[in-house]
Amino acid sequence: MADVRRVDEARGEVSWPLRVGAIDMGSNAIRYMVAEFTSPRAYTVLDEERAAVRLGHGVFLSGRLAPSAMDGAIAAVASFAARMRALGVEYYRAVATSAVREARNGEGFLERVRTEAGLELEVIGGSDEARLVYLAVRRVVPLAGREWILVDLGGGSVEVSLVDDSGILWSESHTMGSVRLLEELSEVGQEPGRFRRLLEEYTATLRLPSVAGYRSGVGFVATGGNIESLARLAGVEALPRSFGLLPVERLKGVIDTLSRMSYAQRVAELGLREDRADVVLPAAMVYLRLAKLTGAAEIHVPFVGIREGVLFDAVEALTTRPAHADRQQQELLAAAVALGRRFMFDESHARQVCAHALSLYDQLAELHGLGDEERKVLAVAALLHDIGAYISYKKHHKHSMYLIAHSELPGLSARNLNLAAVVARYHRRSEPADRHPEYASLPARDQEAVTRLAALLRVADALDREHREKVKAVHAHLEAGALQLRLVGEGDLYLEKWALERKSQLFKRAFKLAIKVHNGTAW
Repeated sequence: MADVRRVDEARGEVSWPLRVGAIDMGSNAIRYMVAEFTSPRAYTVLDEERAAVRLGHGVFLSGRLAPSAMDGAIAAVASFAARMRALGVEYYRAVATSAVREARNGEGFLERVRTEAGLELEVIGGSDEARLVYLAVRRVVPLAGREWILVDLGGGSVEVSLVDDSGILWSESHTMGSVRLLEELSEVGQEPGRFRRLLEEYTATLRLPSVAGYRSGVGFVATGGNIESLARLAGVEALPRSFGLLPVERLKGVIDTLSRMSYAQRVAELGLREDRADVVLPAAMVYLRLAKLTGAAEIHVPFVGIREGVLFDAVEALTTRPAHADRQQQELLAAAVALGRRFMFDESHARQVCAHALSLYDQLAELHGLGDEERKVLAVAALLHDIGAYISYKKHHKHSMYLIAHSELPGLSARNLNLAAVVARYHRRSEPADRHPEYASLPARDQEAVTRLAALLRVADALDREHREKVKAVHAHLEAGALQLRLVGEGDLYLEKWALERKSQLFKRAFKLAIKVHNGTAW
């Protein structure tokens, strides 16, 4: 597909008008849209379609994408590729969510999409799904002045976020999607009322973290094809580029109606699509459960989702690349801090260690030879290196590794999140070694990166040994075969120098350099 490039292949300046394509390969359907933008906010939709391909069928039980589902998805994507070429689309981005993410044969499917449809398909995590949905929602719902629970329900998972007009305050993903619930809980010929009762019991296990910080009275926004169908069944109008309001009491009425009807009745009498009629009740029960947890009386339905978020994110990346990268970096750091708060970390210490680590990283760029992605890894590892103390201070470095590795952060790939977890594991005690499975399983290139990043993290952590932020700045340069560090701070900094001596051994091994420490602002 040489004439339509991925967004990340853009080079040089782009000009208006700009034609961009987006594909969202979900677990229950594939959504496609092409829009022409005359500015970052002004656009016209030129083409769109929803392909009823249930890629998630069987994945959540068998762990594999079904051959027929893969064939249907590839045919749909190949058709979208041809339509983008015909429309003169300049750039595209295609993303896949939980079905492909969880499938053991997902890599093979991605290769088939590449060779048979001519598209690169990017697998994203739940936190990135939440970020893209937020980008779409903020253009439709006025978020200023209060906090909002934002819920995006797909076929395989539900992403729940606390947001305001500044961004995502926290986010988490639950494996409670509509297709997953249908396939795990339903039985052939099952009486509809029994299925509802089972759904009620199952969704009752859904919780929001008590440390999330949301207050009673927050707004509630829901996205996804199911909430749009539920809103329409309740008589809520879909206004162009606006939102509808679905009262929770009316949602309960729709649930009562759906639970009394068979699948065939929902299609014939309610006019639901065949691929919607079976999953709409499980979805409705999840939305109702979350509405109860937040105390919401009404649900804002903006009729946008990941597909629109992909478009807006792509245009911003193409037209404001430095600002877009900075915003993504800030979102990542904010998400890491929010995760740390859930585990009641020492935030001032974490921020101090992160600041010192990134300062050293930037000053020593020629020494370590790593890039922007590794800088993100270091930032996350530095912010979250102590969160394992929430479980136990003893071996907290190992607990930190586990908590980081089993979380999600927007803008950080699964690979880089794992690297951040391993780097955090080595902020204290033993150094990286082949006897450690989490390190030994990494490719040689990643092992080297972990060793170098952990060496920098240990130095940064030593600079705030007392958690009192006594070292205000650190200046570094190479001279006389050693790393010269000049510390600017309060007092004689004896404890920090002692800690540096103890924690600098990994640095010496990684970079073949001794560390010399000085006080003051002048060399």
